[in-house]
Amino acid sequence: MTPRPASSSRWYAAFLVIFGLAPAAHAQTAPPAAGAKPEPSTYDKIWASFTQLYKNDRNPVVQQVLFSGRYHHEFAAPDADQGDLDEWNVRRMRLGPRITLFRTFTLHAEVELNPQERNPFYMRFTDAYVQWNKSSRLALTFGKQALPFTNEGATSSRELLTIDRGAIGTNIWFPQEYLPGVSVSGRVAPWVYRGAVYSSGAMNREFGEFNGGYSTLALLGYDFGKRLGVKEAVLTGNYVYQNPDPNNTFTRQLGQVVSVHFKLEADRWGVRTDLADATGYLGQSNLWALMAMPSFSLTDKLQAVGRYTYMDSAEPNGIRFGTYESRIVAGRGDEYNELYLGANYYFYGHKLKLQTGLQWADMNDRANDGGEYSGVSWTTGLRVGW
Repeated sequence: MTPRPASSSRWYAAFLVIFGLAPAAHAQTAPPAAGAKPEPSTYDKIWASFTQLYKNDRNPVVQQVLFSGRYHHEFAAPDADQGDLDEWNVRRMRLGPRITLFRTFTLHAEVELNPQERNPFYMRFTDAYVQWNKSSRLALTFGKQALPFTNEGATSSRELLTIDRGAIGTNIWFPQEYLPGVSVSGRVAPWVYRGAVYSSGAMNREFGEFNGGYSTLALLGYDFGKRLGVKEAVLTGNYVYQNPDPNNTFTRQLGQVVSVHFKLEADRWGVRTDLADATGYLGQSNLWALMAMPSFSLTDKLQAVGRYTYMDSAEPNGIRFGTYESRIVAGRGDEYNELYLGANYYFYGHKLKLQTGLQWADMNDRANDGGEYSGVSWTTGLRVGW
């Protein structure tokens, strides 16, 4: 996207306005009487009026039409030995309908837009699928849908604890994320599962060309939350296999990916970890990586988050940079270390939050051909989801 000039005063003013309005939106009210339904908050009313386009449970065909999407706006300022950058960026803007049909079907479609630039304004379809499910135990999904593996890939961009995904998301997961396919998934407590087959042909803005082989995903997880006395403690194993094909531009050139990740959420604190290994093809080196992400809620609204990521490439030039690092250094490296420290302020859960983070990153480039990097970056942004 087109770089925008930095304006610290504008961002600081916006920061003060947002936090200045927060107390009004969360004004204390008298607790409801025992057995009474809690009064909807100001945010509840705003989101309901904005997203609930139609609802009629007595209609046998269409029961509900929701307006779904997200808007992510941010300012990034990386400063490295190799250069620096100041940029305002509409990181994500997606919108579309979610329709409930015949009580058991969901039709969901979203498009990604780029309001910073007129060409192209329309970027692509993200979701475009039909799903059948009668309960949380079984769902069948047909169409363009997410491919959720690794900890970062399995976490929606609406619900990230860091302001963006790290090196595992950039290199081992498939950042295009949405592929046409068929999946079966569900939760039979305490187990969760998913099996899927996707087309990974040449990429276009809709469903691709179906000419580049296929990808498969197998996922199995177990929630130890009750045993440990916490909200959630899910240990998940992922396995991805894809047929090597030079026409595949939807995904990374990785033939097999194995990831074991853990997500623990207690009342005030949590931790997420990931250990991933991938075998490359067509010139992509084998990779392995580990990640640890602790978090702690300082108040009901304010959360501190840290993340450490290490990634190693068996051959030179196997590791890509993230979004803003790649705008300073165009090459690739073979050993990557990253340390992130950030804070999140939740006005309305993950639906409306302000995130900020400092990231130190270091890339080794033993080929010495333009992939070395060492620097610190600050990124802060507003995240809105509906």
